[in-house]
Amino acid sequence: MLNSPRTCDDYWSEFRHCTSLWNQFHHYYTYGTTPSCKQWREDYNNCKEWEKHGSTEAKEALQRSERTRVEEQRKFTPVWNLRQEPPRDWHMPLNQEKPQDS
Repeated sequence: MLNSPRTCDDYWSEFRHCTSLWNQFHHYYTYGTTPSCKQWREDYNNCKEWEKHGSTEAKEALQRSERTRVEEQRKFTPVWNLRQEPPRDWHMPLNQEKPQDS
């Protein structure tokens, strides 16, 4: 019935996590603000509306929200530089006695 990458329960779980005391504290400690959980609630409501009534407006709003979420995740650059190939001496045993350069 629902052709979505997530079930409505997934949106509800995300909303519950977002509003949890632990997440509120963690987000405030990390960023200095409390998280906005409004979008998760709207996504849940749109998902339910789409499931129950087949509303195309709810479906499109849900798709826009998912696209926005994916775009937000793509904005971040990786922390580590990925190797193109392994180091030359990858097969050699580690030298436990000699400290490595940091």
